[in-house]
Amino acid sequence: MPTRTTCPYCGVGCGVLARADGPGTAEIAGHPAHPANFGRLCSKGAALGETLSLEGRLLYPSMDGARTSWDAALDRVAAGFADTIARHGPDSVALYVSGQLLTEDYYAANKLAKGFLGTANIDSNSRLCMASAVAAHRRAFGEDLVPGTYEDLELADLVVLVGSNLAWCHPVLHQRIAAARVLRPGMRVVVIDPRRTATCEGADLHLALAPGSDVALFNGLLGHLRREGKADTRFLQHLSGVDAALAHAIDTATAAASCGLPIGDVARFFGWFADTPCVVTVFSQGVNQSSAGTDKANAIINAHLLTGRIGTPGAGPFSVTGQPNAMGGREVGALSNMLAAHLDWDRPGDADLLRRYWAAPALAERPGLKAVDLFQAIGDGRVRAVWIMGTNPAVSLPDGDRVRRALAGCELVVVSDPVAESDTMDLAHVRLPALAWGEKDGTVTNSERVISRQRPFLPLPGEARANWWAIAQVARRLGHGSAFAWRGPADIFREHAALSGVGNGGQRVFDISALAGLSDAEYEAMPPIRWPCPAARPAQERLLGDGRFPMPDGRGRMVPTPLRGPAHAVSEDWPLALMTGRLRDQWHTMTRTGKAPRLFAHAPEPVVSLHPLDAGSIVEGGFAVVESAWGRGVFRARLDPGMRRGAVFVPMHWTDRFCRAARANAAVNPAADPVSGQPEFKHTPVCVRPWTPAWHGFALGRVPLGQDVAAWCAAVPAGAGLWRHELASEGPAEAAHAALVALHDGPGTWITLHDANRGVHRAALVRDGSLRACVFVGPDAGLPPRNWLLGLFAAESITLADRRALLAGRPFTGAAPEPSVCVCHGVGAGAIRRAIHAGCGDLERIGQATRAGTNCGSCRPEIAALLAAHRVAEPA
Repeated sequence: MPTRTTCPYCGVGCGVLARADGPGTAEIAGHPAHPANFGRLCSKGAALGETLSLEGRLLYPSMDGARTSWDAALDRVAAGFADTIARHGPDSVALYVSGQLLTEDYYAANKLAKGFLGTANIDSNSRLCMASAVAAHRRAFGEDLVPGTYEDLELADLVVLVGSNLAWCHPVLHQRIAAARVLRPGMRVVVIDPRRTATCEGADLHLALAPGSDVALFNGLLGHLRREGKADTRFLQHLSGVDAALAHAIDTATAAASCGLPIGDVARFFGWFADTPCVVTVFSQGVNQSSAGTDKANAIINAHLLTGRIGTPGAGPFSVTGQPNAMGGREVGALSNMLAAHLDWDRPGDADLLRRYWAAPALAERPGLKAVDLFQAIGDGRVRAVWIMGTNPAVSLPDGDRVRRALAGCELVVVSDPVAESDTMDLAHVRLPALAWGEKDGTVTNSERVISRQRPFLPLPGEARANWWAIAQVARRLGHGSAFAWRGPADIFREHAALSGVGNGGQRVFDISALAGLSDAEYEAMPPIRWPCPAARPAQERLLGDGRFPMPDGRGRMVPTPLRGPAHAVSEDWPLALMTGRLRDQWHTMTRTGKAPRLFAHAPEPVVSLHPLDAGSIVEGGFAVVESAWGRGVFRARLDPGMRRGAVFVPMHWTDRFCRAARANAAVNPAADPVSGQPEFKHTPVCVRPWTPAWHGFALGRVPLGQDVAAWCAAVPAGAGLWRHELASEGPAEAAHAALVALHDGPGTWITLHDANRGVHRAALVRDGSLRACVFVGPDAGLPPRNWLLGLFAAESITLADRRALLAGRPFTGAAPEPSVCVCHGVGAGAIRRAIHAGCGDLERIGQATRAGTNCGSCRPEIAALLAAHRVAEPA
């Protein structure tokens, strides 16, 4: 029987059926009964079975680069933290944790830090993705609550997507909306985003607003709703702050001008919102990742509160989170400004309640440092010991080079992670092998408040152990063993669930006390369940629609959202606004997705996208330097008319392992929202200029060459035991060939062509009749198609004609295969165009002919764009 578990990627929280079918592989399918996805999976989820090998895993503890025992490593951690606290006080130590942790791990980490180390310096990488939404919820609702459910996306008559490339970042939700529109063609979708993303394909309206102008747009909507008499007078009785918020409402013309949008498009959006009672506004990182992110989220929430469109079927503001357990971390208080179970330092009695429940007299007395401030404190010596769990801040935090310097100078850096090598792990003194997905046992909570089980279906590898166990072992060494004497994750979950009900007569909506009495067997079998599920009261499906808010006065609050620009404005020296974000098929710093070659088929190298009119002398396929006052990166250039003028976009995934020169966050400014502490990833002033290397090239081989082979090297897996390297440099072109020769030392024949006059070099290694390695170098980006050569590597032997074609740099017969559009089924653009020309005039017929778009559906917007560009006219 397959194991019922939950996907470890985004906050959708899809149910997965997993069955191990060999060493390091598993058969993966969507769980048809899970309420988040009903069997759907995105490309990343569908490829989970290809990411489970032990290659690159950290299997044993180590100290200072040498393998050691768990006892020795844990003794070092405990002694290091105890000594640092004795010398410098509790706030000289910190934990930095992750939305990849299970709730039980999160709970244990928060309990150790706040309850027994006595510091609130525990923050999560979730600070980087949803902290502004949390702060906005708490200001407006009194508690961190998502009012609605995914079903509301299907019941709405208008879905507004703000700063959310849903088709790529939450593909299963995008497909649920698409399926609903087929059944209800009158349903409208509006996309608000400076970029024309895949989500815009098929939308009824795209508002490409200026980066950072979201507050102006929604303050304009607020003014329109008031003028049109759309305020819900009944619901306003349940609110405070209405007049103060309305004081910042602006007229439509001012909103359009502030956003750089045509007034007609803005008026159309305002009219649709005003005239449609069932509206869901989905917002994500484009809203949250801003120095005004909390105000942006509150401006959205204000429009829903004013009209009473909240917490009812098909209506409400909806924050969709980036990580699988960002919500679980919020529940247990694993952010530096929160306490467990939605308790709050600012609410009288809450800290005392938690102190008694944990029997923790040293409970932290005030909030701690948020992520950006935390790493600044590490850099200046205020924090001298840090334990990092399941995340890679040397890549993911803004002003990344400063973060690296901070960790390099820290007295004690402990890293718990499944992977042996990462940009952060390289800086660790103590390395602890953690469990990975498929091995972990516990719970996660998704964006619609559904708690699901992650269950193990793989054996524990080497000496890897659960994070909660390592935390409990350190606590025992510090003299707190009785408070961490859990036998397993079920014990931790019961403690967490019971705490949510302690002293809670309905004052806190988060209440899962009905689950506090689960037996071990019931915990193991627990089906997906949405909170709240209190022991003493009926559960609610949707929240706040009844006008009851967990505020001291019982009323919700409309929050004033004054207009203010980004922390750092563009200027003559820095004329463009840099935005960072995700690719469709990759996840965070690619420690998991980087194992699956097919997930690189769509985007095998880091690219900067900019409008053609902003490109100057930068050419399509050339290279561009993106530089800010904080750092720089070098990317392949893509001239994209779908980009708003004045804005550029780069993916945030690339690391030292995959492309050292293209770490986007090295250039991102460290400004953060003053309320939420969330960094401003969507507006860093930059200049973009061409980089003209002496040569361009690529190499394919059985082993990675390393990043020193060229000034610019993007190295990605391209197949079983095969690596692809995109190369460019100002140095000698022979370096790549020399590296290939050195790494493939042994028998075989090198066939080469060298034309110094044209700057062309081609070489291939043939061993036992099969292709083992090849390198192609030229003066520009006009190089042979890689997919054709990858096909030759797959052959058991290559022909004489193939060898000649290698030297010629092109196949002699047939067209070279094109890069994949549909990663799930490996379907390229050429096959889709041929199907269109053969008469397939819609997505369904293209899917029947090619299978493209029939699995996860995240490629369907791209297929739709090809269809629009190549549609064959119907005969007259």
